[in-house]
Amino acid sequence: MATADRPRRPKPGRIPITQLAPTTPNGYPSKAFDGEVITFGATVFREGHGIIGADLVLERPDGGTRTVPLTLVAPGTDRYEATVQVDHVGVWSWHVESFSDDWATWVHAARLKIAAGVDTEATLLDGGVLLDRLASETDSPAAVRAAARIRDTSLEPAERLAAIDDARITGEVEDSPLTSLRTHSPTQLLDVERTRAGVGAWYEFFPRSEGAKKNADGSWKSGDFRTAARRLPAVARMGFDVVYLPPIHPIGTTARKGPNNTLTPGPHDPGSPWAIGSADGGHDAIHPDLGTEDDFREFVETAKNTGMEVALDFALQCSPDHPWVTEHPDWFTQRADGSIATAENPPKRYQDIYPIQFDADPEGLVAEVLRVLRHWMSFGVRIFRVDNPHTKPLWFWERVIREIRDEHPDTVFLAEAFTRPAMMRALAEVGFQQSYTYFTWRNTREEIESYFDELSHETSAYLRPNLFVNTPDILTEYLQFGGRAGYKIRAALAATGAPTWGMYSGYELFEDVARPGSEENIDNEKYEYKPRDFALAEAEGASLAPYVTMLNRFRAAHPALRQLRNLHVHHAEDPAIVVYSKHLPGRFVRSGRDDTVIVVANVDPHSARETTVHLDLGALGLATEEPFDVRDVVTGQRFVWGSSNYVRLDAFQEPVHLLVVEGPHR
Repeated sequence: MATADRPRRPKPGRIPITQLAPTTPNGYPSKAFDGEVITFGATVFREGHGIIGADLVLERPDGGTRTVPLTLVAPGTDRYEATVQVDHVGVWSWHVESFSDDWATWVHAARLKIAAGVDTEATLLDGGVLLDRLASETDSPAAVRAAARIRDTSLEPAERLAAIDDARITGEVEDSPLTSLRTHSPTQLLDVERTRAGVGAWYEFFPRSEGAKKNADGSWKSGDFRTAARRLPAVARMGFDVVYLPPIHPIGTTARKGPNNTLTPGPHDPGSPWAIGSADGGHDAIHPDLGTEDDFREFVETAKNTGMEVALDFALQCSPDHPWVTEHPDWFTQRADGSIATAENPPKRYQDIYPIQFDADPEGLVAEVLRVLRHWMSFGVRIFRVDNPHTKPLWFWERVIREIRDEHPDTVFLAEAFTRPAMMRALAEVGFQQSYTYFTWRNTREEIESYFDELSHETSAYLRPNLFVNTPDILTEYLQFGGRAGYKIRAALAATGAPTWGMYSGYELFEDVARPGSEENIDNEKYEYKPRDFALAEAEGASLAPYVTMLNRFRAAHPALRQLRNLHVHHAEDPAIVVYSKHLPGRFVRSGRDDTVIVVANVDPHSARETTVHLDLGALGLATEEPFDVRDVVTGQRFVWGSSNYVRLDAFQEPVHLLVVEGPHR
């Protein structure tokens, strides 16, 4: 093959820089949130024995530039890193600069050679040249004197070399390094979003159930935005900051589902909110039973006044009665018999839902979806939980999210995509700020530790996990049979394993009865009204609300828990004990003190477990083997711990230790 025909290949720099991090697999900007602590890294090396160094150069969206020295992680690894807290919303750019450290290289060689009496004169003269350079660049009298002394042949070589031991010379070299062969890595982008894009506690409830009442004839009076607003203060008191609503739009009547997903609804059954659209309107309309646009606007304002944001479900699908079905028939898949294809996930079939197909009129669909999103954003909504985004093309989401965020950078999209890893990761790359995860089905120690490690490290540059413990569709076997302990364990893991977690209403009431043969609640709220007496349950001690409140207060009190990338898995000898920590150095904490928490969980909800927990003290920011004090925020107990510690966790009492490291034991 002729040289001109050969494919282009990247050229290594003079001092090669490889394996930059954080980056994404396909070249999209990596992600961060305001206040996130990020480790930047690169592999840097060169030929020969010369000493090298590397700097991280960060440019903020406002144009300010910051240079941070990168530190060699460990001798022989060639891996250099620096940890930085980003503090400004917008798109940052960054690159790594490698260089030859001429001064350090010469000093290292000179000390060896002079001590061995090898090549002394030439080596000392080389040092004089470097000192001349320092004097020129810094206008340093100390460098001038040192250069003269190192050239003074009347002195012994060791005396001449001692000239560089002057503290003024050391300080000047630190301030004005003598470097050469600087090499610039490719520039990378980092999209820093508002804190809520990466940190939050979500609570899902159905407005129609809040305040719903059954009449004597079997009909119902639906709850509405006004009655639902009465629930908001209680949700806020539990420490949640996002209240998420299923679709609030009119519901179709054709093929409407009845209780427990039956095909035979009664005359008073409300149908699934995800079967969107009727004669009352489509995606830009409110179900008449829920109230008016003014009522919804007041609901959003009430949530704001309690310290919460409203997240709306955005389900891009239609009931057969949706206006789009007649106005845009080409947006749906026509079957050979003339019917429109319904949604399905074999063997499941959703007779009440038509999915969208995107190839006949892509521009029309994009325009309409943007219009609908802007409509709800006009009410102050900035968070959308997107239903089944993996059944729509990637190009569509990339464009829609990009255009919305160009107008409103504070918008957050959560991908509800329980699907193959490649698609879940791709959706995160193209723009979704948050993602549902497989956490719900990761229940054993091995599964939890492996998955938490993956989320906090392997994919953390672009996929932000939102760890929901349950949903209207998901009641796992673990929760069905785990009892109160199982509910505590899953909530504690979710609340501490990632900066964002969530729960669906009813979780705090231990609603654990499934429809036979499914992982879904019986008498599912998707298909019927479900009023609950939360206050009575709490008064009778039958509510998890106090425990959930404690978890959210724990998160609020410890900034280490509001980070994703700092999770470190430790080891326990018992196969049912999970142990991990989150550590945040004091330089990133407002108080100036290190913040370190340790979570130890017995994930077997049916037993008491005893074991020894072995800790990596370096991951806790502890430099020595000295004992240290920890406090369990669940029970208030205090313990003196070290690198190896006895633990007993009884699932029928408290299955989880939430430990705060309080400092060295006195």
